Amino acid sequence: MMRAVSDPNVRRVVFMTSSQVGKTTILENIIGYFIHYEPSPILMVQPTLSMAQAFSKDRLSSMIRDCPVLTDKVKPPRERDSGNTVLHKVFTGGHISLVGSNSTSSLASRPIRVLLLDEVDRFEVSASEGDVVSLAVKRTTTFWNNKIIMVSTPTIKGLSRIEQEYNLSDKRKFYVPCPECKELQVLEFKQVKFDKDKLHETHYACRFCNDKWDDSKRWKAIRQGQWQPTDNFTGVAGFHLNEFYSSWSRLEDIVRDFLEKKKLPETLKVFTNTTLGESWEDKGTGLDLSLNERTENYTPDEFPDGVVLLTAGVDVQANRIELTILGIGLNEEIWVIDHIVLYGDPSVATIWLKLDEELKRTYTRQDGKKFLISSACIDSGYYTNQVYSFCKNKVARRIYAIKGVTGNRPIFPRRASTNNIMKTPLFAVGVDSAKDIVLQRMKIDKTGNGYVHFPKHLDLEYFAQLQSERIKTKYIKGVATREWVQVRKRNEAWDCFIYAYISFVSLNADLEKIKSSLEKKPTQQPQRTRIKNNFITNWRD
Repeated sequence: MMRAVSDPNVRRVVFMTSSQVGKTTILENIIGYFIHYEPSPILMVQPTLSMAQAFSKDRLSSMIRDCPVLTDKVKPPRERDSGNTVLHKVFTGGHISLVGSNSTSSLASRPIRVLLLDEVDRFEVSASEGDVVSLAVKRTTTFWNNKIIMVSTPTIKGLSRIEQEYNLSDKRKFYVPCPECKELQVLEFKQVKFDKDKLHETHYACRFCNDKWDDSKRWKAIRQGQWQPTDNFTGVAGFHLNEFYSSWSRLEDIVRDFLEKKKLPETLKVFTNTTLGESWEDKGTGLDLSLNERTENYTPDEFPDGVVLLTAGVDVQANRIELTILGIGLNEEIWVIDHIVLYGDPSVATIWLKLDEELKRTYTRQDGKKFLISSACIDSGYYTNQVYSFCKNKVARRIYAIKGVTGNRPIFPRRASTNNIMKTPLFAVGVDSAKDIVLQRMKIDKTGNGYVHFPKHLDLEYFAQLQSERIKTKYIKGVATREWVQVRKRNEAWDCFIYAYISFVSLNADLEKIKSSLEKKPTQQPQRTRIKNNFITNWRD
């Protein structure tokens, strides 16, 4: 890759990679090369400003300090007027600036020759300015010998920017020779052979002679490997690596990680992106009515023993309040316990008293154990002040006022905002992230990990509302983005389900511990989970 960076015939270098293959070290080497051998104006773009600051403090400053040839060119930060700050460092013949993709104004300030784009698939898209990558690339047009380096782990197929750029390159792959037959081959997951009960015997099988490679053989083969292009060269050098090329990763550990993450679609996606270095292909953009064909015979007063805690999601409408109760089991298997509609005027206290009664209600498992709702999220988008008033003194019961935020955001934030007239803690929740997970969960058709169960008492309208939204591709300034759009007027059941799932995420619950606690304690009184010192214990009301 460094040869491509220094090759005058290469305009762009694209590195699509998994984790644990030295990506950050490569970026450090590129920066060090240009500071030492080709001093130039350099710009590095990170997904966020905080990540840019962290890279500068943790990696860049340490490299400059520990490499004498670089130390001599970059003045110490404590020296007066040194030009050495966290986000801007001046050296003989050039400088390096570090910015975040969430600060588009910083991209238009100065011309640069060398552009480094780190984790481009995590870049934010500005609705006003458009594609951050395009904005940054424009800064290089004044240099005839500019160099653009793009590095990232891929995300979703069809939307992954790094995959798009890699497909426009000569698509170089790293071929390694078999220690036995000497045939060159690319390392792929399908050639990893394992028995889940004997993971210590995991090995890589040569695709030509089936020779068994242990980690030592694999690492030896990698040291003798070579890059080979698989497409025509048009000025863009593309490189692809997965974790099987890492000298820090053992096959046994990779397989163990796979077995754990394949349990749920969202964790399997992470494995595909970060271990295989491949994009994840979404299966469909919405649900269908077939969900109503898999209903089961249970009720709120007698639900399956697999449930270990209850959560609720609440949606406020003009003439009613609706809520969904979910039961969560091991490996996040989900049972819809009930969907309740409370009719009344949300501007009047009466309906809120009814809601409070429902949130205090006791539910019974088939084995007789009784449960209370452990957490509830209430959407504050409608009748906002009433929601604030209701939730203000109920945080101790983990009844939260929430506001949905689109985009790639955490499902439940660490901190709440109190910047409202009632000073009620308000949590900005990542509804898109939650919807992505729930969609994949509902597509699971086999009982077990992540599967969603439905009771028979739910009507067809409920299931119709579960398919009220679809994922559609939207283009902002020419950049493809995903967004959820409503395709049906009524969608309360879908929203309530999402809020109930967010309530579960807010608990950060250890389901195994909760299950063990339930098995140990007799339950004459209802059970509710409580978070204390970052772990879940069981308590009685």
